[in-house]
Amino acid sequence: MSRIQTITHATATQEQKDLLDAIHAKLGMVPNFLKVFANSPAALRAFLGLHGIANEGSLDEQTRERIALAVAQQNSCEYCVSAHTAIGRKAGLNNDEIGANRAGTSQDAKAAVAVKFSRALVEHKGDVTTAELIEMRNAGYSDAEIVEVITHVGMNFLTNMLGKASRVDIDFPKVAL
Repeated sequence: MSRIQTITHATATQEQKDLLDAIHAKLGMVPNFLKVFANSPAALRAFLGLHGIANEGSLDEQTRERIALAVAQQNSCEYCVSAHTAIGRKAGLNNDEIGANRAGTSQDAKAAVAVKFSRALVEHKGDVTTAELIEMRNAGYSDAEIVEVITHVGMNFLTNMLGKASRVDIDFPKVAL
């Protein structure tokens, strides 16, 4: 049971209902972590805005999911590992790739560098080495793409913290840490 209220239509203000309805219209469901975010419409709008804008970048969906899986596993967020396993499969990642991502790598050589860099960002609280940045560039990532990786790590770190702090009920097929 979630330790922070999960907003439902029965408990929502009009502003919260409008946000939840917009999410439902786009996704066909409202994931529980967004129902927790809805406690603060401002926080939910901020997350949705960042998420929408970040997904407009040049990183492909599979790389974004690889990063999300690596960061969720590293942060021990069972909700996010479960959610991104389901989303990753939908994006075309197979079980072996998902396992590799959770372990901090990838079967794709370029993506492996981004996953490794993502984990370094979390481990070192952003204080990555020059060598790690050079490795990203040598793998073919531009500075714009490096900034996008950092953005996705930060966004996923936020959802990991919300998932862990709230202990939100997992509404995806559960994947154990």
